[in-house]
Amino acid sequence: MRRRPNLLAGFGSLIWLFLVGLPLYVMVVATVQPQSDYSQNGPLSFPRSFTLDNYTSAFSSGFGRYFLNTLIVTVCVVGLVLLLVPPLAYAIVRSRSRVTSQVFRLFLLGLAIPAQAVIVPMFYLISKAGLYDNLVGVILPTAAFCLPMSALILSGAMRDISSELFEAMAMDGATPLRMFFQLVVPLSRGGMSTIVVFSALQAWNGFLFPLVLTQSDSTKLVTLGLYNFQTEHGINVPGLLAAVVLSMVPVLLVYLFARRALIQGLMGVGGK
Repeated sequence: MRRRPNLLAGFGSLIWLFLVGLPLYVMVVATVQPQSDYSQNGPLSFPRSFTLDNYTSAFSSGFGRYFLNTLIVTVCVVGLVLLLVPPLAYAIVRSRSRVTSQVFRLFLLGLAIPAQAVIVPMFYLISKAGLYDNLVGVILPTAAFCLPMSALILSGAMRDISSELFEAMAMDGATPLRMFFQLVVPLSRGGMSTIVVFSALQAWNGFLFPLVLTQSDSTKLVTLGLYNFQTEHGINVPGLLAAVVLSMVPVLLVYLFARRALIQGLMGVGGK
């Protein structure tokens, strides 16, 4: 039997596509036209002359340095998460101690604490530690707020590993350390790729910690560097949108190449 087309769903999809595509069109088109044309013709007009000066001016205004700082913060945050979360999740899954269970529940309280609620004591601690206006002062709290969700995701992925595999390796005389590297890590690649994507997005899009914990231009990140396009005389909208497009490229690439692992990992939270 032939299925009748769902016209209502198709019409709704077209409306949704228009609502999503219109802001993207306005943003991309504005980056390839001069500021005078944008101001004269409006954001919805098709550009009469194409130019890449907005992208070059973005880098000349220091965007390249902000991009590099954000990349350093993102790589360090992902590295800390990969260093701390897999052993933590392994201990949570394999330990039968009630203490471990209670510690894990206490650890997950971090999911209920927003960064805005602790930003004042965080500023005090970072200042007393001598890390204010330093990238390390942004890396540490960003990684700390990524740990609870990452531990929840990865522990759920590790619970899907069959207990018979652990028993078989134990009968062969494998130590817990060997089980971790030869069994748990290879079978948890999906969950680990998920926490990599999650922590990378959190670090790349972070705004509050860079805003409060940094001050000089040498330590600014991309999210703060966008303020440079706003002056007392107005806003260079095409230049600002060009910087936004450049800042979106790494996030878009991460999503395109890792979206399946991210969705599967989030759907697997909590195990079977």
